[in-house]
Amino acid sequence: MLPSERTKDIRDMTTIESKQVVLDTSAQEVYGFVSDLNNFEKLLPEGRISDFSSDGTSCKFKVNGMATIGLKIKEEHPPSRLLLESYEGPFPFTLDVHILDEDGSSRAHQVAQVDVNPMMKMMVEKPLRNLFDHIADQLKRELDS
Repeated sequence: MLPSERTKDIRDMTTIESKQVVLDTSAQEVYGFVSDLNNFEKLLPEGRISDFSSDGTSCKFKVNGMATIGLKIKEEHPPSRLLLESYEGPFPFTLDVHILDEDGSSRAHQVAQVDVNPMMKMMVEKPLRNLFDHIADQLKRELDS
């Protein structure tokens, strides 16, 4: 079996969770924004991403000096959860966006499951956590403005 064909148990994956942000908008509005992957570019670090393209249900971009990453919607559970999965990049991963309705406002965070070996985990865990925290902060800026 080729390495790309093996099935990985979730317990073998590295879990990275972003911070939670409270948004002054409903869970439905947050879900509408994040489920349109055309908006994903607005959440990424400015000046560090190039060649962004999207068709609404998938997107692809280059992290400057690194790799090209492709994401697509794997599962939709409006308005509380959106699961994205990579289809291109240096390693397979999923990004699970959780949205909790809080009586007119909402709370959101992301949980990534990353398929990397222990050596790679040490190298990528902090930068990925910083990226997912940045995405959470940008989501708040976009929707609370």
